[in-house]
Amino acid sequence: MAIATVNPATGETLKSFGAMGPEEVERRLATAGAAFADYRTTGFDERTRLVLRAADLLDGDRDDIARTMTLEMGKPIAAARAEAAKCAKAMRWYAEHAAALLADEEPARDDVHDSGAERVRVHYRPLGVVLAVMPWNFPLWQVVRFAAPALMAGNVGLLKHASNVPQTALYLEDLFRRAGFPDGCFQTLLIGSDGVEKVLRDRRVAAATLTGSEPAGRSVAAICGDEIKKTVLELGGSDPYLVLPSADVERAARTAVTARVQNNGQSCIAAKRFIVHTDVYDAFAERFTAGMRELKVGDPLLEDTNVGPLASEQGRTDLEELVDDAVRKGATALCGGSRPEGSDRGWFYLPTVLAGITEDMRIHQEETFGPVATLYRVRNLDEAVSVANDSPFGLSSNVWTRDDAEVERCVRDLQAGGVFFNGMTASHPAFPFGGVKRSGYGRELSGHGIREFCNVTTVWHAADTP
Repeated sequence: MAIATVNPATGETLKSFGAMGPEEVERRLATAGAAFADYRTTGFDERTRLVLRAADLLDGDRDDIARTMTLEMGKPIAAARAEAAKCAKAMRWYAEHAAALLADEEPARDDVHDSGAERVRVHYRPLGVVLAVMPWNFPLWQVVRFAAPALMAGNVGLLKHASNVPQTALYLEDLFRRAGFPDGCFQTLLIGSDGVEKVLRDRRVAAATLTGSEPAGRSVAAICGDEIKKTVLELGGSDPYLVLPSADVERAARTAVTARVQNNGQSCIAAKRFIVHTDVYDAFAERFTAGMRELKVGDPLLEDTNVGPLASEQGRTDLEELVDDAVRKGATALCGGSRPEGSDRGWFYLPTVLAGITEDMRIHQEETFGPVATLYRVRNLDEAVSVANDSPFGLSSNVWTRDDAEVERCVRDLQAGGVFFNGMTASHPAFPFGGVKRSGYGRELSGHGIREFCNVTTVWHAADTP
């Protein structure tokens, strides 16, 4: 794949970049290794100063970087600005909390004495150079939610970003440079996917984190497994959205629209499978379909656009094939199901609701990365949970109910890394984020996320007397 900015609203190539050659990649690896040797010894006060400076700079750059993201991958401009603001918020959160999250821990005194020690503490030390392989859909946020905790923990970062967002990737390197981070603490590698394995196998790279497709995750995990290097994977998602009889159907339907089409429907944590109890199915389906139909599809640079183009022509083709397969096998498109009329430029697709989904349809098991929702009618909670779990993915989930017993049942039985009640899934720097099954392993954000790339060290001091 070419490393280039291609405007998905027009198909026009705006800027192309040559891939870095072996000499430049080697230079950057050497610089990263040297940077870690010094940066790991810095204190939290210095790291906090640098990360807060990066957050301030990002706030000042918000409009410009938002426009860059929109031109590179098509998200509505308002959403792009919100993404930049969220990144600055996450930087500040980690700057303020990292010292406490990584403070030494002391086991219970009885256990310390039982071990024959005078004192035992658990210490968190940085691992080293971490390679981040990141996707295009949230080109700023996906990187910052790795970079902020990694840098605050004393690690250094190498970024291999998606090839269709090179300007955002280069901006991130420049942002941390302008913030005053030492040379080599955060660098971008403009390389294709075929260059990732060599970097992963380099002895100077200690660990890797990847957000992306299941095949990419398998590849990185296999290579790092062979090298015995730590990985964190956040892969696909096909999140269920359960609507049960006690739900506020009006709110549930209104929120469902946003939950499905956020980021033009190209979000791992977007609700994708809407599983609705038969008692409220008709009312929900009517409101949800009407809301999807009313969305404005168009130029993502316009403030009133709700849904922009898909990020690539191949992405739209993949989505069309899923929809066509479902319709051919008996599904009904309650709205959408096609490209907008007159959309001869750009990779647009209408917000779509499909009903009558059956197990033989590809869309029942595969992730829909675009503004397409699947609608299921269920008779009871048992069936709802069964349908929700009938997926290879387990990233997050949404449940609408006012019944405490249903809440506890869903917490216990839904196979997902998160359960969000009476609202849509969202990430926040204070809460752990990640999935189960083929959605990956490990956690980002919160204390769990910052500790993923730390060496958890037991420090044991012998007692003075035998």
